[in-house]
Amino acid sequence: MKKSFGEKLKNLFSRKIDEEFFEELTDNLVEGDIGAKTAFEITEELEAICRQKKISEQKDILNELKALLLKDIREIRLEPDMTKQNVWMVLGVNGVGKTTSVAKLALWFKNHGVENIVLASSDTFRAAAIEQLDTHGERIGVRVVSHQHGSDPSAVVFDAAEAVKSKGPGLVIADTAGRLHNKENLVRELQKIDRTCSSKADQGCYKKIIVIDSTTGQNALRQAEVFNEAVGLDAIIMTKCDSTAKGGVAVSIGRELGIPVAFVCTGEKYENIEAFNAEKYIDDFLGL
Repeated sequence: MKKSFGEKLKNLFSRKIDEEFFEELTDNLVEGDIGAKTAFEITEELEAICRQKKISEQKDILNELKALLLKDIREIRLEPDMTKQNVWMVLGVNGVGKTTSVAKLALWFKNHGVENIVLASSDTFRAAAIEQLDTHGERIGVRVVSHQHGSDPSAVVFDAAEAVKSKGPGLVIADTAGRLHNKENLVRELQKIDRTCSSKADQGCYKKIIVIDSTTGQNALRQAEVFNEAVGLDAIIMTKCDSTAKGGVAVSIGRELGIPVAFVCTGEKYENIEAFNAEKYIDDFLGL
């Protein structure tokens, strides 16, 4: 079984705190999915702090490392304004757990007292995605609006928003297609849905949320870059956070793109979603 970053860190402290220690720490940070550039910068800063403060104890070095990582990571509380019409567009490439995350998000808010929720099956390019969301909706008791395979994704969002509106203030969560093979087409498609979502939400109530697989490291960072360029992202949902080998990608995305994390998913069940807590996340990552 792959060692977690925290375990590797503990092994590292069994040696002398010298230049080689910091070089190995950089390698470990890169393996933990913090990009090479970010890892070098963090380690250099840490080394300078340790020299300046004459720190050599494991506990103190870890506390300084934690403080440096927390500086980069962002967290956000996402809550719909239940006096208004909210539309949230969920983005991400195929295979990251996007459609399941949409269902988890819906159940989370249903359990937190939001009654008027409608899911929009706007990934009309994959028949399987439409069926999957319908099944999720049935299981969690949330209405799903879907059109036939191949229809206009924006029309689905439009209808879902109308369905919510007919019952007063509420929340539309739109599942979108995640085909990255042709960036230009993807960007055009997303911008069209983006315009519809924006027009159907009340002011300040439109959110764009990307789902990333926390185990895919720098790929996740690149995906966030592409989607952020296309429509501008408000928040992240991280899936597969039960894997302890990695996890540094939230630091890279925070540092390079400034996008905050809203939720983490830690398993397959609908209930396996929780609000992101930066401090807890870094403690788990460092094995504290």
